[in-house]
Amino acid sequence: MKSEKKNRPPEELTEKAPEDTKAEEQEITAEEQIPEENPLEKQLEEANAKTAEYLAMAQRVQADFENYRKRNETVRADAYAEGRKDVAAVMLPVLDNLERAVEAAAGSQDEALKNGMELVLKQMNDVYQKLDVTAIHRLGEKFDPNLENAVLQGTEDEGEPGTVCQVLQKGYRIGDKVLRHAMVKVVPE
Repeated sequence: MKSEKKNRPPEELTEKAPEDTKAEEQEITAEEQIPEENPLEKQLEEANAKTAEYLAMAQRVQADFENYRKRNETVRADAYAEGRKDVAAVMLPVLDNLERAVEAAAGSQDEALKNGMELVLKQMNDVYQKLDVTAIHRLGEKFDPNLENAVLQGTEDEGEPGTVCQVLQKGYRIGDKVLRHAMVKVVPE
């Protein structure tokens, strides 16, 4: 190693030819210019990535809003149905009293009173029909605890065992749901 140092002149002392310097600079410049990505291509890729991200975000927001709209619509429909049911249930005693008043007016000599009471009862029944409220008619049929409450027991001569022999208070349903169970007298089995 010592012999190499002696044979080689110090770099500071030796002068290089101008061609050698240019070749060396070109090598360094060529090394520095390693083919990097074109800055425009990089910006385009970044922009495309952001576009895809924003599109996915917009689609999620749109799906969330659609779910919210459907959920709101369902809640509103349920609330309307529940309100309709509550109003119909509260008005049932009024309907019962109107039916009793019509029965009482039937024995009256006053035709105007009878006609007026019948018209009011007809109006009330029309309103209930629009609300999809129907009476439960089960006289003579097999007792069903889902539709009726048995409050009295009849005798065997009043009908078949296990059947409804008398309706004490009408029951009503709204759609498929029972609004008020009928109060009935049942022949024991």
